[in-house]
Amino acid sequence: MPSPTSDERLPRSSVPSDGPAGPGRAAQPDAAAFRDQAALDRLLAGLERFSPDDDPAHPRGGATDPTLVAVDATDRLLLDEAASALAASGPGEVVVIDDRFGALTLGAAVAHGLTGIRVHQDALASELALDRNATAHGQAGLAATFTHLPLGEDLLRGARVVLVQLPRSLAALRDVAEHVARFAAPDVVVLAGGRLKHMTPTMNDVLAESFTDVRASLARQKSRVLVARGPRPGVGLTYPVTEHLAELDLDVVAYGAAFAGASLDIGTRYLLGFLDRVSPDARDAVDLGCGTGILAVSFARSRPDAVVVATDQSEAAVRSARATAAAGGVGERVRVVRDDVGSSLADHSADVVLCNPPFHQGAALSTGVAHRMFAAAGRVLRPGGELWTVYNSHLRYRPALERAVGPTTQAGRGPKFTVTRSVRPGAR
Repeated sequence: MPSPTSDERLPRSSVPSDGPAGPGRAAQPDAAAFRDQAALDRLLAGLERFSPDDDPAHPRGGATDPTLVAVDATDRLLLDEAASALAASGPGEVVVIDDRFGALTLGAAVAHGLTGIRVHQDALASELALDRNATAHGQAGLAATFTHLPLGEDLLRGARVVLVQLPRSLAALRDVAEHVARFAAPDVVVLAGGRLKHMTPTMNDVLAESFTDVRASLARQKSRVLVARGPRPGVGLTYPVTEHLAELDLDVVAYGAAFAGASLDIGTRYLLGFLDRVSPDARDAVDLGCGTGILAVSFARSRPDAVVVATDQSEAAVRSARATAAAGGVGERVRVVRDDVGSSLADHSADVVLCNPPFHQGAALSTGVAHRMFAAAGRVLRPGGELWTVYNSHLRYRPALERAVGPTTQAGRGPKFTVTRSVRPGAR
């Protein structure tokens, strides 16, 4: 969509002429609405851009990631638009969804003295970053102001203010909106913010499926907030959805935020064609970044003696993969773990690693996650173990794979994707 100017609004949105929280007009910090604006400014200035494995106690962690942004214009606009509503909220009435590094959660706690904030972050990396930032500023008790919860009734029961970092996926947004409409208080207000370049009018329509009043704020610094009120009665939950993939004879189960939903993405489809070339002696397998679990389940079904550990940092992916494994009849041989790039797996514990790495982190294009996956595979594989990777051919990962794992050969190359086999040096 074109970049609107500061006085333009997303199509299909109306703008309120008034309202206690002021959504619909360009937000300006209201000193009266903030308990401590100076403390908020200090907090936001000090938030760090932790990457997922930055725990100093972890042998592979300890440094912040300069490629990630800890606080952006959307965080600040959300806090400004929500200031009056947050100031009027009591303990346990505020929910934050998909806070990236803690700006929304900790900002609400510091600026408004709020406690009992309930937080859901699909990405484990965001959970870890929030926890780290909560203890990094020396403010006694800040970490005790919030609780992590999965998306569900316990997260949203009685909530009156919900702050959301807009997901890129409409399915993820629909899942969130339906849960809020179904379980939050009748007078709940949802403030969902995003960068203009990633927002579309369809997001308004998705929110309008669950709420009677959806409006847009003015843009500021290339960000905007959608404000939803009036939960529609009787809203049901769309997710999880189940689709039967006839080409695999497999039912795939997907929750809203799971990548590719219940479909078969084309990279995974290409890699599946090479599973019969994996070493016949492989018994302990790992699927790094498992998504809905299609690779893990397919490998387990093709190798009745194999056990598979499927890992993903997305809570929606983990729930989806568990359900897909159960639907595929291999739930007892596919163990699904929510962790960061196999960080919970023991060294030299796998005969084969399967990997379809993402080339983005959130909304940003990035190869950093893929390189971390390659390093994890090199650590987890036994001598002689194999890493089978599929990736967009233009990324030219082969040198990185050889450094991280070992000798790498091209097993196949199509119009868009390349599949490689990397072998960790040593004998089995």
